Formats: sequence, structure tokens, C-alpha cells
Amino acid sequence: MKTGTLFTGIVLGLIVAACAAQPVEPPAAPEAAAPGPVEPPSAPAASAAPATPAAEPAAAAPAPALKSVDVVFEAKSGSKLAGKAVLTETEGGVHIVLTLEGVDPGEHGAHVHEKGDCSAADGASAGGHFNPHTKDHGLPGAEKRHLGDLGNITIGKDGKGTLAITAPGANLKATDAASFIGRSIIVHAKKDDGGQPTGNAGGRIGCGVIKG
Repeated sequence: MKTGTLFTGIVLGLIVAACAAQPVEPPAAPEAAAPGPVEPPSAPAASAAPATPAAEPAAAAPAPALKSVDVVFEAKSGSKLAGKAVLTETEGGVHIVLTLEGVDPGEHGAHVHEKGDCSAADGASAGGHFNPHTKDHGLPGAEKRHLGDLGNITIGKDGKGTLAITAPGANLKATDAASFIGRSIIVHAKKDDGGQPTGNAGGRIGCGVIKG
């Protein structure tokens, strides 16, 4: 009986030893998930640049003022003439607005003369027509004309009249050869008919110095 028990114990011991010798399978590792797309690290938000104030539009340079000269007339040769002229320098010449009263009705020649001197009672101190380019006399619009030829002013029955005309090529620059500054304007007793040498306009009934 003891022998059988011993044998049984030996057999059980061998079985236990055999089981212990078997390698133990490690538990299976969990299946790794497939890698997804890698998100790039987000760049730090750029700080908003301070708004630059809009530049103020440059103010336009004021246009240069046009030079203007007033001329006051004196009666000459016993006339009752009174009036004035306004001369304004333009891009193409000198614009003249001549306004008179106390003059006989009809047309009367008007010219810029070479000297700014109205001292003589008959206006002779003003000299001849202003003619720096030594041309023949002519009416406005003629190809050949004195620079001082202004044509005629028409006087109404009330003794008043106005002449507005531009003398091309003239200016109001005191040192320029074509300047009206330092000259005078003469109004004549008769109409300037365009004839030579000075238009047959008769005596001088009004004179005004063009001062700079």
C-alpha cells in the first residue's frame, strides 16, 4: 500500500514538473493603430501691424495771382474826358478794359504810347505809338501792327463807352522790352482808320500813365 502511494506521488511530481517546463506564451500586444496624417504645428498668429494713417493729400499750390494795373485818365486838349483802364497780364499778352465818359459819340482811336508822361496839355509828352518791333501801324488782328495799337473805342450818345481787347505779345514785366509798364494810353479825337503812319486819329483828348 505504501509502495502504491509512493508511486502515485512520483507520477504526480513528474506531471507537475513537465507542466512547469512548458514555455508560457506572453499575452498578445494590442494591435497598433495605423498612423494618421501628422498635423503641422500651428504657427503663432501674427500680431496685427498697427494701421498706418493715410497720408493727407498734398494741398495744391495756389495759382499765381495775375498782375493787374489800374490807369487813371486825364483830360487833354480841352476835352471833358474822364475814365480809367485796367490792364491784366495774361498768358498770351495784356488784356485791357478801357472805360470812358465825357467823350463825343462815335469811334475814337486808342493806343499805348512809348512814354509814361502825360504832363503836356495836348498829350504830346507821351511820345509816339509804342512799337518795339518796328512794324507798320495796323488795326487789331492785322499781321503787321504796332504793339501799342488798340483800335477804336465806341462812345454812345450818353458820352460813355468801353473797349475790351488783348494786346498779344505784350506784358507787364517792368524790365522787358515788350512791357507796357512805364508807357501811357492815349485816346484820340477821331477814329483810327488803319492808315499810315499812325491811323489818322487826330488830336489827343485823354492820357493815362501805366505805372508798375
